Amino acid sequence: MISTAEGGALLLIGLMALITLLTRIGGVLMMSLLPVNARVESFINAMSGSVLIAVLVPIAVEGDSGARLALLATAGTMVLSKRPMLAIAAGIVVAALSRWALVP
Repeated sequence: MISTAEGGALLLIGLMALITLLTRIGGVLMMSLLPVNARVESFINAMSGSVLIAVLVPIAVEGDSGARLALLATAGTMVLSKRPMLAIAAGIVVAALSRWALVP
């Protein structure tokens, strides 16, 4: 176990950065060895959606009302505008406002 005192936090940040770098390089190396055909391309396209669902479902199921409102605002804005950055901004604003309004 690494203590977060006396430089341990910096060590942990460095280790996380190294692991992130290695996984990104590993992904690029793996894809350079794999021929990209229609099957591989459909797998990659489906994988991005499944990762998004894996992140959002726990928030929707176990999140507070602020999180759920933010998800609804993000989804609604995305459906109406088809602009991801606008949808993300809407979700952030709704989450912040709902948490500000619900603070006792």
